[in-house]
Amino acid sequence: MSTDTRIEHDLLGDREIPADAYWGIHTLRAVENFPITAQTLQSNPDLIRGLAAVKLAAARANHDLGLLDEERRDAIVAACKEIIDGALHDQFPIDVIQGGAGTSSNMNANEVIANRALEILGHPRGTYSVISPNDHVNLSQSTNDAYPTAVKLGTIFAIKRLLIALGELEDAFAAKADEFHDIVTMGRTQLQDAVPMTLGQAFGSYAVTIGEDRERLGEAESLVHEINLGATAIGTGLNAPAGYAEAVRDQLEQLTGLPLVTAPDLVEATQDVGSFVHLSGVLKRIAVKISKICNDLRLLSSGPRAGFNEINLPAVQSGSSIMPGKINPVIPEVVNQVAFEVIGNDVTITAAAESGQLQLNAFEPVILHSLHKSISHLESAARTLTTRCIGGITANPELTRAAVEHSIGLVTALNPTIGYQAATMIAQEALKTGRGVAELVLEHGLMTASELERLLRPERLANLTTA
Repeated sequence: MSTDTRIEHDLLGDREIPADAYWGIHTLRAVENFPITAQTLQSNPDLIRGLAAVKLAAARANHDLGLLDEERRDAIVAACKEIIDGALHDQFPIDVIQGGAGTSSNMNANEVIANRALEILGHPRGTYSVISPNDHVNLSQSTNDAYPTAVKLGTIFAIKRLLIALGELEDAFAAKADEFHDIVTMGRTQLQDAVPMTLGQAFGSYAVTIGEDRERLGEAESLVHEINLGATAIGTGLNAPAGYAEAVRDQLEQLTGLPLVTAPDLVEATQDVGSFVHLSGVLKRIAVKISKICNDLRLLSSGPRAGFNEINLPAVQSGSSIMPGKINPVIPEVVNQVAFEVIGNDVTITAAAESGQLQLNAFEPVILHSLHKSISHLESAARTLTTRCIGGITANPELTRAAVEHSIGLVTALNPTIGYQAATMIAQEALKTGRGVAELVLEHGLMTASELERLLRPERLANLTTA
């Protein structure tokens, strides 16, 4: 910034603004008022692009409806396109958590777009008699419809990246399921031996659960496509011309390629944040299920000598400052922590949604910030789990097979052949002596070696075939 300044005026008086700043007096006051997180709007480029998209669509709609001349429209549109392409994001210095229901974010965008449009037309920044942040960039809008619409656009942009990351994670688990198809292991319930299965089935179940979550996230995204643009302050459409809601939605659809829907009741839509609550719940579901998978990975790889040691996670980092040779499961651990954060964000979103009053929810900034963290951190966590962990997992088939053969759970597979009473006797003796089930069955003459070998084939133990 240069030391030169310009003077801008608002309801509270005059302030000096750096001459080369694209933001103005409302942004300055917001920076001073909200020193909360040290994270600015620049940390959420999806929101900034969403704001610019709304302003671009509004400029075109207002021109088509005879409210904005061609020269101003073209300048505003050009400025918005630059921002959508990534320019001027450093001109959004306001904290992500702010009072005013997003007014500061909306005005920050209005000021940056107005001043860049002025520059395009050859006028000095701050010449608001030519292009005004309020009268021209914010024409036919209120923060209460422009900001929520921008929030929804930014959220949709982020969700689409998360869906891709989850798809890659699903594919990685599916590939491991194929790789481990014939490796028999012991299934467990309540951390106790249950019945045999294959390691492929275990990893296949992870692929299925991620796939289910992708479907749920896609469904939640569809609800976010309903917008209230055209509602203005409380949903009555005051100060927006007839036909504006439809016109601006059409422009926004053409710009983004998204199937947007104008809410049937704009008064209800302006106060409602239900789609965000639902989305947050789905994000929490994803986080909980991925965290559970990571718990499994940590448990199955525990050891290597005193734990399960059924799988090996790729060694990506030495594990201890005091214990030589120790390798920790740091990738599943970091994903666990992201899940804990997402669960906490869901509590924040729930409280903020419930605290709305009458015709507006004033707490959308913290809802947006929490959603942004949940979506972006889940995306990063999923990609990290895929690239730094899942693809490099190997199995220890000798150990898993030995665990099956030594487990009393194996007797369940033999129960239909030798009978429940004999199976119980074998189980009790195995527990008492520490000997294997197969060994005892042969010793007691309950089956022949060939019969036992057939029944203990991996595909039969895992119920992959009735052979």
